[in-house]
Amino acid sequence: MAQEYDLVILGGGTGGYVAAIRAAQLGLKTALVEKGELGGTCLHKGCIPSKALLKSAEVFDTAKNKAADFGVDTTGVTLDFSRVQARKEGVVKQLHAGVTALMKKGKIDVYEGLGRMLGPSIFSPMPGTISVEMNNGEENEMLILKNLIIATGSRPRTLPGLEIDEKQVMSSDGALSMETLPKSIIIVGGGVIGIEWASMLNDFGVEVTVLEYADRIIPTEDEDISKEMKKLLTKKGITFVTSAKVMPESLVKKEDSVTISAELKGGPTEYTAEKMLVSVGRQANVEGIGMDNTEIEIEKGYIKTRPTFQTKEHHIYAIGDVIGGLQLAHVASHEGIVAVEHIANQKNEPIDYTKISRCIYSSPEASSVGITEQQAKEQGFDVKVGKFPFMAIGKALVNGNSDGFVKIIADKKTDDILGVHMIGAHVTDLISEAGLAMVLDATPWEVASTIHPHPSLSEVMGEAALAVEGKAIHM
Repeated sequence: MAQEYDLVILGGGTGGYVAAIRAAQLGLKTALVEKGELGGTCLHKGCIPSKALLKSAEVFDTAKNKAADFGVDTTGVTLDFSRVQARKEGVVKQLHAGVTALMKKGKIDVYEGLGRMLGPSIFSPMPGTISVEMNNGEENEMLILKNLIIATGSRPRTLPGLEIDEKQVMSSDGALSMETLPKSIIIVGGGVIGIEWASMLNDFGVEVTVLEYADRIIPTEDEDISKEMKKLLTKKGITFVTSAKVMPESLVKKEDSVTISAELKGGPTEYTAEKMLVSVGRQANVEGIGMDNTEIEIEKGYIKTRPTFQTKEHHIYAIGDVIGGLQLAHVASHEGIVAVEHIANQKNEPIDYTKISRCIYSSPEASSVGITEQQAKEQGFDVKVGKFPFMAIGKALVNGNSDGFVKIIADKKTDDILGVHMIGAHVTDLISEAGLAMVLDATPWEVASTIHPHPSLSEVMGEAALAVEGKAIHM
């Protein structure tokens, strides 16, 4: 018999399972359909496993190249990549068990299989039906629903004509499963994911070349952050080639190498390495879920929604990577909460995406919230900027990593903070203060008036805020 639900969620990634938990809290009878494993891309193919590898890379680099600066002799340090991968899998397994337990705690029914929208049921006044092709081979389950949230996420994109075999030419999915490290690698794409992989593999001792189509790496970030990231990673030994148009038709794969050409200003140039990683963005998973049985609109490959995350069919919502925008796990989670609260007639505010923090977990890290200096000027703001380096922060020197800075952009007219941009060690942990400041419409003066503990890295926020008015104390 078909099961009836107040809410069915298609996709058990970060956005989907958080939405399910919030729905259960609000008393909605909820089901979650997931064809893979609970936790989705973030837990199994993205955020968590990649950060686990990045941490191992950081530890190895510290032991091999920096420990002596602290008076610690680590002669003979070696890397056991199989144990690195085992640790990563252990972290993922533990968190997966936690998500599974949360589903049981919330009395959320989980269907393991591929869900497909069928439209209204002739046997029920409810507006929607989902057919679930069960992974275990049993007969399809039919779920009748009042409301549906599509949270099917995304997958790695590739360049037209550039075939990914996940052996020599990999996406980030395939790279996570490498059993051994290559001696050299070409990374196509210098965005967030490409930079994280470049940093990680470099710290593991791999020779890395990054080919980026734009005229600078991480082109969506503030230009000062982009320049500093390139400078610091180049210093570590990574080769960057910008304004490089990769030519897929030039790809040549041999048993132990990959060769590809890129069109540069001076003409085509050939690059060869043992492996290649293609990191040119992600595309929404909208195929095979019954979109043709709905009136949902697709725009540039993504599901079109209202600020409430309703699609053209008002009982169907969509959240996370599948709607485009900021394709970040914490964004998907919050979108899920907003969608569920709208379904439950709860009051909530539309999401202001300019106040959401963005992070890059490379070494050095980078993080930001708000708009860049260039965007502020393009939007007509008369800006004032405060910038303060970590080299003047005592805790940064104690930690042995004083590269980078914090940059605060404010409106001269209103004194409102328009954006905060950071690069350096642990800035992905420091950015939340800036995010809170923006949510509360704080001014640089108010941030500077917050007494930051000494010695701590957080002092850099206070000093950068003072620097907006030219009043920094330690510089």
